[in-house]
Amino acid sequence: MNVVWKLLSTFLKIGLLSIGGGYAIIPLIQEQVVEKNGWISEKMFTDIITISQMTPGPLAVNTSTFVGLQVGGITGALAATIGCVLCGVMISLTLYNFFQAHQKSVYVPEILNGLKSASSGLIISAAFTIILLALYGDNTSEPNFLSLNRAALFLFLTMLFMLRKWKLNPIVVMLLSGIAGFAFYQ
Repeated sequence: MNVVWKLLSTFLKIGLLSIGGGYAIIPLIQEQVVEKNGWISEKMFTDIITISQMTPGPLAVNTSTFVGLQVGGITGALAATIGCVLCGVMISLTLYNFFQAHQKSVYVPEILNGLKSASSGLIISAAFTIILLALYGDNTSEPNFLSLNRAALFLFLTMLFMLRKWKLNPIVVMLLSGIAGFAFYQ
């Protein structure tokens, strides 16, 4: 199958299952593009997630665009982006009509509470994946303490402290992290 069509079909599936937003869908995107299709490495995926968070727009859409660009150039980026967005637009329109028709129902808020819980679990899973990749270089469930990247841990804890203690602007923290990362890893 042509790589552009494969990107489109893969991101259509991702878009169809992206309930909960960008952070909740990161594990599925990683599974599809790194593990199943082998289009990019885990390191490249982590870099794409980082860049996607810094650029304007939804995380899942930015990630799909960058993955598509890496795998299939401009046409790959278009295919992946359209695939990621198309199902979400269709589902949103359908849900809007459903909620308008059932806005007085007692069951609809309970269904939404269940979806919120599932989204929280997916977001926690994504956070765990990103932390493992940043601190250990891979996504193993049993990290080896000897392979811990101490510079990454120091940088993470320092930036977390700066965010919590001094309430710095996240953009300033990202710039400082980039400068420190360049200094540590150069």
